[in-house]
Amino acid sequence: MSEGELKAVDGLSYNVKKGESVAIVGESACGKSVSALSIMRLIPYPPGIIVGGEIIFKGQDLLKVSETEMRHIRGNRIGMIFQEPMTSLNPVLTIELQLSETLQLHRGLDKNAAGEEASKLIKLVGIPDAAKRAKNYPHQFSGGMQQRIMIAMGLSCNPELLICDEPTTSVDVTVQAQLLEIIDNLRTQFGTAVILITHNLGIVARYVDRVNVMYAGKMMESAPTDVIYSEPRHPYTAGLLASVPRLDLPRKRKLQVIPGLPPNLARLVPGCPFFPRCKLAIEKCRQEMPQLEEIGPEHRVACYRSADVKELVRVD
Repeated sequence: MSEGELKAVDGLSYNVKKGESVAIVGESACGKSVSALSIMRLIPYPPGIIVGGEIIFKGQDLLKVSETEMRHIRGNRIGMIFQEPMTSLNPVLTIELQLSETLQLHRGLDKNAAGEEASKLIKLVGIPDAAKRAKNYPHQFSGGMQQRIMIAMGLSCNPELLICDEPTTSVDVTVQAQLLEIIDNLRTQFGTAVILITHNLGIVARYVDRVNVMYAGKMMESAPTDVIYSEPRHPYTAGLLASVPRLDLPRKRKLQVIPGLPPNLARLVPGCPFFPRCKLAIEKCRQEMPQLEEIGPEHRVACYRSADVKELVRVD
């Protein structure tokens, strides 16, 4: 049953510089993946549609280019590592063929050269016996191996912008570090800009230059990583940080939680969407959504009581 118009992403605005790594964090269903798919113009229609705004890439508005031009940009100048490798890989084609197709289309390699390059990419992401495994089908790989293949696809054309949508959800922590190092090395070696969508705030602290915090499709806070961790100024950001388990604190210390649940996007309150869960909320929060305001160098926050956040949650 239709519940009317849902704004999965509403008024989101941020930039990514060459060679910079920017994270988008927030609870599930806050609009992180939808914002990434919007950049690639992969929002399925119907039911989704981009109704306004601009997506500027190298001075060009991607919302105004033709679909043919967009196909040349996707996978070539803008790469994306998707969240679910099981649904992103074609089950009836070998891994070599799926990698080679991109290499032939965007880098102009012939069949043999593309096959050799595909094996190199598979080896790069840590899959042993790469030449042999390239001939296998997706179902012959574990979930973690499939995610490695997705990363290889994202890196295949050395894109100027790489969007990573939860790139390490299917792998253990040791492999996570290896894969993130590969992505980070690409960024530093080729000046690739990276957008990292994740729930893992440990990854953010290690690999990201700047953090954007989303809630209910809106930007709540944006700041350099060290500032976000040392001086969060939105109650939601502070709540996310306080809810991370800490090994350096007493075992009996209770894990802090953010009370309540994320809002139903079809029934958003008129003001700040975080109002029902916020301990600092005042009546103005219910009536009017605060605007993102600059409160420091590259530090923006949408909160009427940002100055009082330190009193709310202690972030050790």
